[in-house]
Amino acid sequence: MNNKKIVLTGDRPTGKLHIGHYVGSLKNRVKMQNSDKYQMFVMIADQQALTDNAKNPKKIQDSLAQVALDYLGVGLNPEKTTLYVQSQIPALSELNMYFLNLVTVSRLERNPTVKSEIQQKHFDRSIPAGFLTYPVSQTADIAAFKASLIPVGDDQEPMLEQAREIIHSFNSTYGNVLVEPEGVFPPKGQGRIPGLDGNAKMSKSLGNTIYLSDDEDTLKKKVMSIYTDPNHIHVGDPGKVEGNIVFTYLDIFDKNKDKVRELKEQYQHGGLGDVTIKRYLFHILNEELAPIRKRRSMYAKDIASVYDMLHKGCENANIIANQTLEEVKSAMGINYFK
Repeated sequence: MNNKKIVLTGDRPTGKLHIGHYVGSLKNRVKMQNSDKYQMFVMIADQQALTDNAKNPKKIQDSLAQVALDYLGVGLNPEKTTLYVQSQIPALSELNMYFLNLVTVSRLERNPTVKSEIQQKHFDRSIPAGFLTYPVSQTADIAAFKASLIPVGDDQEPMLEQAREIIHSFNSTYGNVLVEPEGVFPPKGQGRIPGLDGNAKMSKSLGNTIYLSDDEDTLKKKVMSIYTDPNHIHVGDPGKVEGNIVFTYLDIFDKNKDKVRELKEQYQHGGLGDVTIKRYLFHILNEELAPIRKRRSMYAKDIASVYDMLHKGCENANIIANQTLEEVKSAMGINYFK
């Protein structure tokens, strides 16, 4: 009997993944994958990506393999983790349709994450219906695999709460069929990495990212462009550590905390230049990302095999999702011809 806890997570294929994704979720996924306590399902959420990219499907198509390569690059192993594509699991769409009847439009509009993203995308009242019902689709993704643990960022907690509400409503109405999930959140201070420009969020759309696939030269150029203390003009000037992105990244990526503490003290006192600390940060980041680039490059040489791996993952995912769908329809009394 398999007593492993079911873990489900994933990303929208709207471009390559960056170090924010890596720290916020990918490292934790690999760690959980390699534990004997968990059974991992990782989804490439192409249907959800289409909710605000419906008129640009090529963007999603082009990004699919790139996200898969990022997954493989960080160490997700298709022998241990089921990697699959959302649109290739028909049961998810059917479950989504049933769950839509268990939530109101007003409740969806109150979801803080949805409200925030609607503002960011300047939809106003012209909100694509699929985008508004994103939390319901996410609930179907979770419920189909009876996932008990969902690794998410802090900003996704309202989405997870709504998924629990919908699943609770289903179980209360039709019987205890589905599992209410719990969130697994990143370590404090690592849920969201600021961008290279000092913006609070690292984002593809803002162009302030370091991608997992960036080569060494690109990484160096990006690190040397990082926002620091604008008043730290001369090497001998005292500098500010708070809000200095170089030190923010060092706090996250440098395992030598004593070294970081020494650098901070020297910078604050005066005598440490921005170029010097940026070169040191480049060394730390390159050491972290080089093995990822190497694995990613190896898999990129045979994209056909990557698609074969995803196809196999979809076959496995379909078996489980279809079983859950049958249980849901039986509980609802709509499996008329069984």
